[in-house]
This record gives sequence, C-alpha cells and structure tokens, in this order.
Amino acid sequence: MPATRTGVGLRSERGPILLSLMLSTALVALDATIIATASTTIARELGSFNQLPWLFSTYLLAQAVSTPVYGRLADIVGRKRLMLVGIALFFVGSAVAGASVNMGMLIAGRAIQGLGAGAVMPVSMTITSDIYTLEERAQTQGYLASVWGISSVVGPTLGGVFSQFVSWRWIFWVNLPLAVIAGLMLAFRYHESKATARREPVDYLGALLLSGGSTVLLLGLLEGGWPWYAGAVVLLGGFVVRSRTTRYPIIDLTILRRRVVGASTAASLLVGVVVVGLSTYVPIYAQEVLGFGALLAGFALAALTIGWPISASQAGKVYLRAGFRVTSLVGASLVLVGSLLMLLLGSGSSLVLVGVFCFVVGAGMGLTAVPTLIAAQASAGATERGSVTGTNMFARSIGSAVGVAVLGAIVNANTTLGPDGAPHGPGIMPAMRYVFIALAIVAVALLGATAAMPKDRQAALERRRAAAAAAAVETKAEAAA
Repeated sequence: MPATRTGVGLRSERGPILLSLMLSTALVALDATIIATASTTIARELGSFNQLPWLFSTYLLAQAVSTPVYGRLADIVGRKRLMLVGIALFFVGSAVAGASVNMGMLIAGRAIQGLGAGAVMPVSMTITSDIYTLEERAQTQGYLASVWGISSVVGPTLGGVFSQFVSWRWIFWVNLPLAVIAGLMLAFRYHESKATARREPVDYLGALLLSGGSTVLLLGLLEGGWPWYAGAVVLLGGFVVRSRTTRYPIIDLTILRRRVVGASTAASLLVGVVVVGLSTYVPIYAQEVLGFGALLAGFALAALTIGWPISASQAGKVYLRAGFRVTSLVGASLVLVGSLLMLLLGSGSSLVLVGVFCFVVGAGMGLTAVPTLIAAQASAGATERGSVTGTNMFARSIGSAVGVAVLGAIVNANTTLGPDGAPHGPGIMPAMRYVFIALAIVAVALLGATAAMPKDRQAALERRRAAAAAAAVETKAEAAA
C-alpha cells in the first residue's frame, strides 16, 4: 500500500495532491505549445526569423540539463521542495518573458522557465509513482496526459488568439495565476514522508560537465563548426568518466544497462524529437505555406495533442493486458504511419488533412511515451525512482533540444526569405519537406527502440533485481542513521 512508503495513502488525501500535480503539469504543457502559433509574430516584433530556433532551444536546453539534477536531488532531499522550487522558477521566467523588450530578454526568460520545467515534469511524475500503485498509475498517468492534452489544445488556440487579437505577452502572463495556485496547493496538502529521501552528496562536478557538454553540443548544432563539437566530446567524455568513478553520480549510467531502462530512455529521446518537430513547424507550415492565420494553425497542432491524451488514457488498460513492449510497439507503429503520411503534404494540402495526420502521430505518442516511462519507473526502487524518472525526462528534453536545433538548421539552410525577413509560401515549402522526411526517419528509429524493450518476463526479473538492490541500500542507510 502506498501509505507505508510515502505517508500518503487515502484517496481523500491523494486527490488534492494529484490536482496540484495536474496544475503544475499544465504550466509546462501550456508553454510547450502556446508559443508555437505566435512564434512568427514574436519574431517580427523582437527579432529576425533566424532567431526562432533559439526561442525554443534555450527553453528546451535549460529543461534538459536541469532535469537529471532535479531527479537526483528528489531522491536526496525529497520531492516537495524540488517541486516548489520548479514552480517558483517557472513563475519568474514567465514574468520576465512577458515583460521582454527584445529577443535577448525573451530568451533569458525562456531559460528561467526551462529551469523550472526541469523540476516540474520529472518530480511530478515521481510523486505520482510514489503515491499510486502500478495498477493505479495507469489511470493517474491518463489524468496527467489528459491535462497535457487539454492544455495543449487550449495552448495553441490561446497563442493564436493572444497574438492575433490582444498581445503575445499574455502567452506568458497567463502562467502566473496557475503557478500560484499549484504552489499553494502542494505546499499545504502534500506531506512527504522522509522515506523518499536519503542523505547523500550531490555530484556538482558531474552536473557541471553534463550541463556544459549539452550546451556546447547544442551551440555546435545551431552555429556549426568543429570546435563546438570537439568541446562537447571533451566535456561529455569527462562526464562519463566522472559518472563511472564517483560513488554518487548525478546520473547513474549503470541503470542504462537494464534493458528496460536503456530502451525506454532511447525511446524517450526520439519522442522528444518528433514532438518538438511537429509542434514547432506544423504551425509555421499552416501559416506560411497554406496561408491560414495563427488561430487556425493552432487548431491543426491541437489535433496532435488531442490524440496523445486519448490514447494515453487507454494505455494503462492495454499494457496491463498485453505488456509494456507490445503497447509501445503499437504506439511507435502509429507514429511511423502518421509521419509517413506527413510526406504527402504539399503547398495545396487541406488543413483538415494536416490535423488528421497529426492526430495519428499523437495517438501513437500516447501509447509509446506513457508505457515506456512507467516500465522504467517500475524497474526502480523508491530511493532511485527520481533518478530513473529524471534520466528518462532528460532524454526527452535533450532530444527536443537537439531536434529543434537540427531541424532549425535544416529549415534555415533551405528557406528563401521574403523582403520582411520571414519565409512565405514557396520559399519555405522545400524546407518543410526536409523536416517531414527527417521526422519519418526518427519515427523508424523509435520503432526500433521500442522493439528493443524486454518481454514481460525479463522485465519482471529486472524489477525484482532492482527492488532487491534498493532494499539493500535502504537497509544500509537505516543502519547508518
């Protein structure tokens, strides 16, 4: 029973906590999609179209490099503190972004938002994993996925409405009341047990090497040039050496040897590429190629985020019967089908057709992302669950950051800009074709990653071994205390 592990067991006690987590998830979900339909408007007011990749990449990179640190800290100092820190950072970043007077200030605000999102996503999922059983997680993950879906549907629509009729600044200011409500609910209703924390040092050197290496790699992808890549190799190589030699690494690379964790982490990285690719460039395609306004472009993107929660809410029922591997294989197959259908789009395609193809991809994502994450969590004990979740979320974030950088470079290299510095119609269509081809290739790799997941019997054996190892760690910790 979860009460023995977390101190939170009754449904009446867990309900407000879940609601707070849902609101916190809404914070990140809104900003993951709300800016997409307004990006062209923002770029025209504050800077050139070529700076758009930074607007997305800065947020994603900050989220990516901070996620494993928060995941590790959640195992050491507990979940509640980290969630409150993440919500506070997201509040500050949203305020700065909304008040921006130039692109540099907006990018800085997005970076602070990303640091907050780096805590919100993995720690909220870890708390859910703490207070609900494996069977219950199927339903609660469906709730969280539904919040993501609702926020993602509302997000593009709000982004279009704000940028077209009011001001794009409200895209960020709308986060402020949500952050206050979520923070207060969590502060007063979540009473965390000390069983979820343990006294261990934080590997700040490892965190610095990982953050620095990831940042330099992204700069190389955005700016080009072998010195960036050489620096990334040195820093990330140092991180690997540090992780293998220190007793308490920021990311325990040995957990990736578990087949279920390694495969689910690879799948999460590829999911990040597909999601950010479609979220970024479907609205641009709908506006600049098909000629629709920001509001209708938001509806096209909403189809992607409607399919995700619908399938995610049913994923639990499927994987409890068919297993994690079969469920994720079905989902990855749908992602591949939807990505291949996107290759049929052209300069005269119907917006409804764009929405249908995005819906297929979203439905596949719901059957892939949720089962792979829960499978990884199920392989971990209570004292390492935050690290496992953080590693999985880190992979998705770094996939999104690298994906938007690579796709941005592809678009910039193949786009003809108009007199106003923005692409129009035929000038951007060749680039969109390359983007859709790249996403189809990534979808093939995603199918391969899910196929590498172990069958249920092998995964169960890995879970038993991990549980035994975690129990031994807890026994030593209690003896030392």
